[in-house]
Amino acid sequence: MKNMWFPRSLSIACMLVLPWGHSAWAQEIFRCTGAGGSAPEYINNVKEAQSRGCKAVSGGNVTVVQGTPVPKAPVRAVAGPGAGGARQDGSADQRARDSDSRLILEAELRKSESRLAELQKEYNNGEPEKQGIEGRNYQRYLDRTNDLKDGIARSQSDIAGLKREISRLPAAN
Repeated sequence: MKNMWFPRSLSIACMLVLPWGHSAWAQEIFRCTGAGGSAPEYINNVKEAQSRGCKAVSGGNVTVVQGTPVPKAPVRAVAGPGAGGARQDGSADQRARDSDSRLILEAELRKSESRLAELQKEYNNGEPEKQGIEGRNYQRYLDRTNDLKDGIARSQSDIAGLKREISRLPAAN
């Protein structure tokens, strides 16, 4: 019986101490509107909040995660009208990046086209071969047929998107 008394007394002691201990950790959070329409800022300094006219946040937990600063990129020259919006900085680095992008996109296009051909062959114009249990379970057959149809539609959409992206790149030299 002594073993059962200890956990109960411990849990009762925790319930009595928790309300006081919790208030020691509680902190008032203030929401300050960002300057010029930027994101709001959350602070926990009462004096600073009063001086900036911030409002207290109540009724919920606030989790603030410090963001990583974004480095400022140099401004590049952009082509004028009629150039399709492509960059015209003429640097060898940019041409190399464009060439690499073209190679990657063309490889993805070839993979997507071969996947589409496989799906269309398996789909067999809406009548794929029945596999295993599908002879006895017609719903599985219908589900697989619908999955194949959806896969074909996704592949066709992927191919169209890849072709669009390739067409946006400058012509290969």
